[in-house]
Amino acid sequence: MRGLLLAVLMLSSVSGHAQTLRIYNWKDYIDPQVLARFEHDSGIAVDYQTFTTAQELDQALRQGSSFDLVVPSHFQLQRLIEEGRLQKLALDRLPHYDNLDPKLTAALASFAGAPRYVVPYLWSTVGLVIDRDQVERTLGRQAPPSWRLLFDEPYVQALKACGIGWLDAPEETFSLWMNAKGRRLSDATPRRLQAVGASLAVSAGAVHTLDNEGYIEALAAGRLCATMAWSGHALQAAATRPSLEFLVPQEGALLTVDSWAIPADAKAPELAYRFIDYMLTAENARLNTQATHFYAPLRADLPEMIELARQAPSLVPAVGERRRLYFLEPLKPEQKQVIDQQWQLIKQRAAPRPPPI
Repeated sequence: MRGLLLAVLMLSSVSGHAQTLRIYNWKDYIDPQVLARFEHDSGIAVDYQTFTTAQELDQALRQGSSFDLVVPSHFQLQRLIEEGRLQKLALDRLPHYDNLDPKLTAALASFAGAPRYVVPYLWSTVGLVIDRDQVERTLGRQAPPSWRLLFDEPYVQALKACGIGWLDAPEETFSLWMNAKGRRLSDATPRRLQAVGASLAVSAGAVHTLDNEGYIEALAAGRLCATMAWSGHALQAAATRPSLEFLVPQEGALLTVDSWAIPADAKAPELAYRFIDYMLTAENARLNTQATHFYAPLRADLPEMIELARQAPSLVPAVGERRRLYFLEPLKPEQKQVIDQQWQLIKQRAAPRPPPI
């Protein structure tokens, strides 16, 4: 009896002083069941908070918010590493690290040696979603698999009748516009970026949604017929509205990788390592991909990935599509400053309006 009482007291003491892991991640970007199972299996409480734009994460890290684990996108990595905001990782503390696709980690190496600081979490493409029946009925002809649907003025003015959308993603939008015109964002002068911003601002007056969240519901409800979208969001909407098609346009599309990173001021980095490794197990990565519809960062030859490709081929991009993907280019401070300034003007032109009927 005395031993039982002692055990109860010890359990109460542990639960009363539970360790807490503070995570800051993109909204709707994890399987809640996997998160809950981690808490159950590890005994670690998770304080899970979310953001919807890369700028929110930048601000949180600048303010020293003491998160233990964050999820920056690849185009933020060089700047965050150079500013000393991320810790170098001890990869030997991640037993499942070898599950990762080596091509993905090799690609990240071009961003200031990022694999020493981050572990790939999920990846996606920023591509084009169309409701083909609506688009072709509105245009009166076949829709080209092209960014012209969103960026060329004749198409923009025609399709505003059935609803077009952009992401609230300034660097991605500038890059896609320039790539569609055969130019590179990284080569653009500030003066050139101002001109691009002016062109985008003209089209922005016809945009019905310019956000990173509400557009998913608008797609699923048929209030948008063509929009820029992250692949996972597009597949989520298509699960409700099968007439939606996600395309990697003929001019190409952006490849984006989001990764786990431990901030320099993290209070509990040891808990962050445990969580990262938990998410690297093949089963958890597969479940997470099925729940979020974003692509797993694991090797294709793992049994779980082979089975995923068989069951849900849309969650494993085709080789031909991957050849048309490119990374968002890292920007110089002066380029980013101009883009951010221009984006505020663009957002003012794309003020919310009633959706098309």
